[in-house]
Amino acid sequence: MRGESWRPDAIDTTVPSVARMYDYYLGGSDNYESDREACEELLKQVPSTKELAVNNRRFLQRVVRLLASEYGIRQFIDHGSGLPTQDNVHQVAQAVAPESRVVYVDNDPIVLAHGRALLNENDRTAVIQADMRDTEGIFTHDETTRLIDFSQPVAALFVSVMHCIPDEDDPAALVRQVAEKLVPGSFLVVCQLVSDRPEIRKFVTDFMAEATGGHWGRVREQREVAAYFEGFSVLEPGLVEVSTWRPDTELAPVQQTHEWLEWGGVASIG
Repeated sequence: MRGESWRPDAIDTTVPSVARMYDYYLGGSDNYESDREACEELLKQVPSTKELAVNNRRFLQRVVRLLASEYGIRQFIDHGSGLPTQDNVHQVAQAVAPESRVVYVDNDPIVLAHGRALLNENDRTAVIQADMRDTEGIFTHDETTRLIDFSQPVAALFVSVMHCIPDEDDPAALVRQVAEKLVPGSFLVVCQLVSDRPEIRKFVTDFMAEATGGHWGRVREQREVAAYFEGFSVLEPGLVEVSTWRPDTELAPVQQTHEWLEWGGVASIG
């Protein structure tokens, strides 16, 4: 794996990272032994995790393509973007409209290093290292203000990241805070891991909190995720398991078990 021979300074590769674990499930190479071991241990309890990760990524791609092609969105802020893979947000959006601009936000320094290396020839795309809870810092960052015109509609993406935010930081309030900074015609894209089984919510929450050194929030229930969307107009088909959100193919990986789901949707602002 490339990760074994390329290690940016000041990164503890013995502690799993959510971004690198996601990369592993997607078949990427930017992960370390600690990430892979955590992923394999998680699969023993929640065997659908790999298919869930792939379907979540495809949901992101479908949403971006729809917003760019049908709603004319040309600006995207991807909170908790993770490591670059194939068909990233900027690639999907710019395939529809080359003038589209994307800001990726992640707190993992490996994401920053790899992202900048891959995007240094694309002046309409930037990667910034920031905590996605720091809305003011993100929106006033030099790269954000260079690329994003907040007088025009923006799509704010929170795809498979809200479970990283603990309750004390109020994820629903974070969504509202971002929405308040966006003009009418903007969109929110939000989904996170949910389960209706208390033992699964507890196991995954405890496991990931310990594995990542506390960089985790909570697996939640559908009703809690629905609260993120209160006051906004949710696009059809509403809030759903993400592989069923306007599918464009029948070839998506099928979850063989449903102990947990990636659940959410898309809402318009104003």
